[in-house]
Amino acid sequence: MNLYGIRAIYKFEMARTARTLMQSIAWPVISTCLYFIVFGTAIGSRLGEIEGVSYGAFIIPGLIMLSLLSESISNASFGIFFPKFSGTIYEVLSAPVSAFEIVAGYVGAAASKSVVIGILILITARFFVDYEIAHPFWMIGFLILTAITFSMFGFIIGIWADDFQKLQIIPLMVITPLTFLGGAFYSINMLPEFWQKVTLFNPVVYLISGFRWAFYGVSDVHMGISLGMTLFFLLLCMTAIWWIFRTGYKIRA
Repeated sequence: MNLYGIRAIYKFEMARTARTLMQSIAWPVISTCLYFIVFGTAIGSRLGEIEGVSYGAFIIPGLIMLSLLSESISNASFGIFFPKFSGTIYEVLSAPVSAFEIVAGYVGAAASKSVVIGILILITARFFVDYEIAHPFWMIGFLILTAITFSMFGFIIGIWADDFQKLQIIPLMVITPLTFLGGAFYSINMLPEFWQKVTLFNPVVYLISGFRWAFYGVSDVHMGISLGMTLFFLLLCMTAIWWIFRTGYKIRA
């Protein structure tokens, strides 16, 4: 394995984050603070508890997932799209690095940035609400697994996109609505029975539910099912990336 190649791609992507620190790190944290002020403090004080957890604390896993999913996709998609857009992708493909090493560099950097943002949001939440983490090991595990999975998804989007507009379609028009409708700010058990069943077709439900279980031991879906669905989506992304490099889809002239 060419560790030098992986490290070179990883360091380049992390350096890009340092150059755009306000956009990459600060803005997601600031926007999350606004969510806490509006939903956690202003509205949450009137809603009481959900499944024995104060509303302000209840939305913490959902807010982290909201930022984690969008940032993982954005970081990874832009990371591979820009070399493809500028033509430098051919230098990467002609270098002595394998497809696995290329993916490890780009996805590793995107996932690292997303995990850092998730941890910063977790720390920021302490200034607004009190919370306890019932299963810290599982919380870290879900955080890293989700970051890697959706960074791979973002990598696929970056390969698929032909322009900057396509780069933003799925994060803005698909992922964000699914996150809002996936129980980020409420328990799906609060919905009518019909809509509870409909909501189970939303894959983000399983991510948020498993992550919330790691915090408070309560969830809308069994933790085992949440973990299984996350691993299944990871496998789908890995298969799609293998196919892309196997066929040269949109990365070879």
